[in-house]
Formats: sequence, C-alpha cells, structure tokens
Amino acid sequence: MQIHVIGLGVAERATLDRQAQVVLSSLAEHDIVLGSPRQHDTLVDYPHQAQVERLPKLSQLATSFEQWQQQGCAKVVVLASGDPLFYGIGAWLKRHFGGEASQHELVFYPNVSSIQVACHRLGLSLQDVAVVSLHGRPLSNLRRLLHANKTLVLLTDQHSQPAQIAAECLAAGLDHSDIIVCEALGYQNEQVRHFSVADLLAKKVPSFDPLNVIVVKTSASNTSHGSFYPTSPGIPDHAFVTDKGDGKGMITKREVRLIILSYLNIQEGDTVWDIGAGCGGVSVELAYWHPRSKVVAIEHHPERLACLEANQERFGVTQNLSIVAGRAPAALADLPLPDKVFIGGSDGTLNDLLTQAWSCLPLGGHLMVSAVTEDSKYQVMQFATQRTQGEDCEEQSVQLAVAKQDRLAGQRLYRPNLPVTLSLFIKTSMATTTQKDTE
Repeated sequence: MQIHVIGLGVAERATLDRQAQVVLSSLAEHDIVLGSPRQHDTLVDYPHQAQVERLPKLSQLATSFEQWQQQGCAKVVVLASGDPLFYGIGAWLKRHFGGEASQHELVFYPNVSSIQVACHRLGLSLQDVAVVSLHGRPLSNLRRLLHANKTLVLLTDQHSQPAQIAAECLAAGLDHSDIIVCEALGYQNEQVRHFSVADLLAKKVPSFDPLNVIVVKTSASNTSHGSFYPTSPGIPDHAFVTDKGDGKGMITKREVRLIILSYLNIQEGDTVWDIGAGCGGVSVELAYWHPRSKVVAIEHHPERLACLEANQERFGVTQNLSIVAGRAPAALADLPLPDKVFIGGSDGTLNDLLTQAWSCLPLGGHLMVSAVTEDSKYQVMQFATQRTQGEDCEEQSVQLAVAKQDRLAGQRLYRPNLPVTLSLFIKTSMATTTQKDTE
C-alpha cells in the first residue's frame, strides 16, 4: 500500500504542488484521506473520490492501515499541517512505516511550515533562530535553550501558552525578554502581537488563538551569572537539589564532573548508564549536553531518588534521562544495552558491577569508575589487572585532589576535598572471557 504524506502549508485553502495534486486526483473510492476536520476543509480546491477519515491515534494506525488494505485500499493520503518532515507527523511515519523492510511505500510532499511563516512575518532568518517543539512535549524541554540574547521559535500546545512561556523566562532570570505571539497564521483572523514577560504574567492581555507559534527574544540576564541554565559544561554544585542542601551531599562535584564528561566522550545516539547516580549531577549534565543520547540513572536511596527527580525536572531533561529506582547490579537486567557506563557508587558490589557492565559493552564502549576509598581503588586495580591479562582494553586513569578557597577568621585558605581516582576502560576486543561467561 502507498502512503502519501501531503503538507498543506499555512493557509485556509491549501496550495499544493503538481505532484500532490496528481495524487489526490488519482484516488479511488476505496482509498483513504486522513486528517483533522480543519485539514480536510483546506482541500476545498482539490476534490477527490476517496473516503474522508479522521486521523486515529498513532498507536492504532498500523491496525487501521491493515484493515483498509484488506478492504481494497491501495493509497492512503495523510494530511499534515505545514511541512510534514519539520516537527510534523512525517518523521513518526518514517520511523514506523519506512525502510526497506516495510510493506508500504512512503512518499512525502513538502510545503511551507508555520515556523517559516512566523519568521517571515518578523523578518527573521531561519538560520539565526533555534526551533523548539513543545507540542506534545514537556514544557521543561525549553529550559536547556533559555539563555541570554537568543531568538527561539516555539511550536506550542495547550500546556505551553504565552503566560507559561513567560513564567519560564522569569525563572531563568530573563524577565525582560520579548514574547511575540503569531496566531492563526494564514487565516483571516491572523494576528502578530508583542508582549513583555510582566504583562503576560499579570494577565493583562486577552485570550490567544490555540493555533499559535511563539517567538521569544531573550533578554540579557538580570544576574551577573547569566541565565540560571548553563551555557557550558560544569553546572555549579549549588544549582542542584541535593540531600544535604547547598550542593553538598551525594553529588559528584563540579571539577570531577568535568573530567567525567570529557573522558566519557558521549556521541550522538549513545545509551549511557550512570550506576549509583546519587542526586544526579553526572546524569543531568550528560543528558543536558547530549539531547539526542539516552541516559539511564540507577539509584535506590529514596532521598537521593527524590533529588534526582527534582534535578531532572529543574534542568529540563525529562525526555532523554530515565530514572531506574533499584539497586545494581539486579536493576541492570532489563535495561537497554549501554555504549558508555559510569559507576559513581557501588554500595559494596563494585566487583560485580565492573564485570557485568564490561560484559554489556560493545567494541569501543567506555567504562568509567570513580573511586575514593582504598577498598574501591583496590577493586578497580584488580579489574584493571584482569583487563591487562585479557588484552582487551585501552586504560586511562587520573587522580584529582581539589582544594577550594574558603575563609577562616577573615583569612583566605584552601580546604581540600578527598582525592578521587577516575579510571577509564575502553573495550578494544570482544574476545574476552568474563565472570558472567564462566558461571
């Protein structure tokens, strides 16, 4: 069966290219056109013979396709607002019904997107803005991009309306930002209105058309430190929610975290395990700087789990940071296999964790472990000896002894933290016998 995904553009009456017109005119009575009532209405200039259907829930689409095909349908047209492959349904259809193994032929027909129209209304170059889709996604996703002096173009839904965007700007310390609401683009009631954060929060404006695109021109920060949200690796310890407050407690400190971020060398699409995640310093930073990678944080302590969840929400990494409440190594059993593993806490099971994590890694996979006590350092050394004997890894290690400035009786001094040993093992050969293999 052929699936044709047609972009309708941004207008009350669609303007389609010749190829899309040919598809519609070729539809037979058993064929299907899927879309919302508003989308079907835009095709007034392009009559067809097919059955008109509402787009079902995406989870039901495969079943519907199969049913229609059994009823003699040869072509399904899926109507898409704007450009189907720019934050549209096209990407979802490609993932589920594209590829050589699919029994369906998938064809796309582009059109102008609402993002493009909003930028043209305001004279903005697309290459100079950052586009964020909040449609069907958590509002907190916006936070990693809320930095000073940026232009953001937002696709919105009922949970990301202008007042909610204004509240996020205020929380980030960007309370002098300009918020421009582009409503009903391409329709007779189109409006483009400019607002301040204060006006939107004071609710001094009327209601908005739910069909809107929001442009945010962020201000310079109202603090000397810039936006609350970081623009470079090394989030200050005090910015995290921790079990002892003020950036203390079970969290990997900033200086050590920077080394871990560098040595793990996360690539786009990597799956990363953070075992013994504590309050989430490493997990949050990994997820924050690598939005297209998947980070899994494993922690069992209730208070630390609560802090980890709070930091996940605080820094807007709810989509690519998953939290597993459990004790490793048992909690690792059903997880997606990792490309990189960081062990920050072992709770007395370090030997087992090292062996199991190593056995799960692919060729080129990274295993990094943090050790503070002499017992844990000894266990890491034993593991390193095994790797040397197996000739299956590249090993690197660094010991950090950080002292931070403080005051005592009005005088400056440096208070030392406990030294931390970080050991990195990169798998260079799969020809190795592990404890798991011999059990």
